[in-house]
Amino acid sequence: MSETGSHGGSSEGEVHTPLLFISSAFEKRSGPLTQPELVQQTDLASTLAVGLGLPISRNSVGNLILPVVGGKTMREQLRFLHLNGFQLSRLLEENTPAYEKDPGYEQFKIAEKSHGNWIKLYLEGNNSEILMNLGKKVLKQYLEALKTLSSSLSKQVAQYDMYSMMVGTVIIMEVLLMLLLSVPKALSSRAEFEVPLSPSLFSLLFYLMCLVLCAVHVIVCTSAESLCYFCSMSWLTALGVMMLISALMCGILSAIGKILENSRLPVKNPAVSSSSWSEVDVLMLAGTIGHVLSLGASSFIEEEHQTWYFLINTLCLALCQELCRNHFLLKECDPQHGTSLKQNFDGIREASDCKNIDVPASGNSKLDKVASSTEFIKGSDKWLSLASPWIILICCRLLRSLNQTGVQWAHRPDFGHWLTSSEHKSELSFLAAVSLVMIFFLVQRRCSLVSKIAMALGLLGVYSYRAAIGNVVFPWQHDSKDISKGITEARFVYVFVLGIVFTGTKDLLKSQVISADSSVKSTGLWEVYSGLVLLAALLFRPHNLPVLVFCLLIQTMMTKYIWRPLKFDAAQITIMHYWFGQAFFYFQGNSNGIATVDVSAGFVGLESYVEIPAIFLTAFATYAGPLLWAIHLLCYLSSEVSRFCARALEGQQGMKLSGNCLKEALAIREKCIKTQKLLHLRNAAAVGHGCFCYALMRSIPVAIYVVLVTGLRYHLFIWSVFSPKLLYEGVHVFITAVICLFFTAMDQNHSQKVQD
Repeated sequence: MSETGSHGGSSEGEVHTPLLFISSAFEKRSGPLTQPELVQQTDLASTLAVGLGLPISRNSVGNLILPVVGGKTMREQLRFLHLNGFQLSRLLEENTPAYEKDPGYEQFKIAEKSHGNWIKLYLEGNNSEILMNLGKKVLKQYLEALKTLSSSLSKQVAQYDMYSMMVGTVIIMEVLLMLLLSVPKALSSRAEFEVPLSPSLFSLLFYLMCLVLCAVHVIVCTSAESLCYFCSMSWLTALGVMMLISALMCGILSAIGKILENSRLPVKNPAVSSSSWSEVDVLMLAGTIGHVLSLGASSFIEEEHQTWYFLINTLCLALCQELCRNHFLLKECDPQHGTSLKQNFDGIREASDCKNIDVPASGNSKLDKVASSTEFIKGSDKWLSLASPWIILICCRLLRSLNQTGVQWAHRPDFGHWLTSSEHKSELSFLAAVSLVMIFFLVQRRCSLVSKIAMALGLLGVYSYRAAIGNVVFPWQHDSKDISKGITEARFVYVFVLGIVFTGTKDLLKSQVISADSSVKSTGLWEVYSGLVLLAALLFRPHNLPVLVFCLLIQTMMTKYIWRPLKFDAAQITIMHYWFGQAFFYFQGNSNGIATVDVSAGFVGLESYVEIPAIFLTAFATYAGPLLWAIHLLCYLSSEVSRFCARALEGQQGMKLSGNCLKEALAIREKCIKTQKLLHLRNAAAVGHGCFCYALMRSIPVAIYVVLVTGLRYHLFIWSVFSPKLLYEGVHVFITAVICLFFTAMDQNHSQKVQD
């Protein structure tokens, strides 16, 4: 440690540490103290093994510290050094193809031969000075061989497959750059995202890049001294990877050329294009950039939960400011809150003053809510809307006290430890029962009757399972009851989870294949979401059930009192869902360390270890927070589309035409239909916008983090901090890919709507 108490650096006090051996086997030494010998930290394992009479660890790269065995006879010292050299040479054989050419291996074989000659003289009973000098010579040869072998092995441990790492990094950065260049089109009203790979396959640049990359591949693989993963692949696979890199690069250059070409064209509607950024937009951009930059520091990775807690708390304060502005300060229609919509309906409002034409409020209720703040202020939900950010802040503060995570404060007792102690089993049982009841009331509001019954029985089965394994107790249950694995109860819950998910899937297939009713799709999505909530309730430990309750409560409050009144677009809502999903990942008690993974979730309902179900259940329980928020995002965007379609249909059917104003009425109707089509197109693209933004929010930190980890590969905490975080990010990317595929499947008919 340093003089100030820190560690992990390279100062003199941190690198050069005193090493003291105390044992009755050592002889007392007299005379002045000599300068201590400089040894490596890896030498400690080999020395302790030899001194205690144990085998040296197979993968140890350390040398025997000779002064520790200096009191032994020459024969014993040579024997110890030979054991150490034999272990290092075997390790070198396993990791180096051309181990026979290694200088350390050659030196060891020479020392071993000299050792054999010394043993012959020793067995002959020769105790002359020749035997002593030969022994010292063999001892010196062994020490030099051990030093060279240890150095060679240490270099291999710190040697990375840079060629394979660079190939992977280039592909990741190309994909990220392609996503960033596609932002304007992907967030347009048509939600178009196309990767221009097919035109690149017929360009001269593509073939030139493939030729250059193949040449580089041949040069690197033929000159590499160590094993290379990418070079060990077949030539067909390697050629496919090079073609992918070349195609992505050509696509990026093509996209850049189109952007530069479009920038020279005159802007058709400058009033619409020059939209200003709100405080929430600035916060989201700054928070995303700040989080990405923080990944370069090990302390910020260890305490990443603090970053997300700070971001969502700041977001709640910014939302509170937005709500206050809309309730009290917005006297006229704010340009950033729907001016374009108001302009589209100007003609309809003016012509609808004719007494013989009736345009019901349901037909343009979306406009009235945007353009007029008076009706918004008069709503009965005004104070609940204003209080919702503060209620969310209180919920987040309670969740922080439930599970201590990270590194610095993980050892401190939290409310979760208090609940899980055997003295407070009754309190835990009461909290679990209340949480399950609240989960039912928060989820069942949009489910069908069959799903409601299945949800109620499933939640009852969750409590029965926890009672069976001894986590909670029933009011009539005695503590002396035998504890079982709860396999029957857990499988009982699995049946209801599959039933609810199957019911939702049936509605989704019906909406995609048979009818195009968006309300059926919205109901099906919610039932799939409800089934996942029931599965999370089963896999969560009882003290973590309040995390699920607060997750559902915050989603409900933000949907009703924040997102709909403030009318955020799909990109803003997606970023908010992503932020809260990341925060709830840590609210569960997770961290960036492998030790916090709850592997017990992979054995719920299983008699023995079954690989695929165990992996799925463990991954779901670990990433339940981000997954539930992502599925809720899809449910919210789909429900908003169905709500708009229903109101637009009511407005068209409710328009009454009579009297002398027939021509004006027909013009109004035609303009209304056109405007509704534009709004419907924008709302229908919301799911595509959400999918793209979610993928982009996940890709940015992962791509930057891969570059940072590559640059910090020699950092002291590369294996204890950075590497586990990279593993978490890799699994999260895989889950995000599955979520985006689900988004795409739910939005597969968007292109048909655009063409219509």
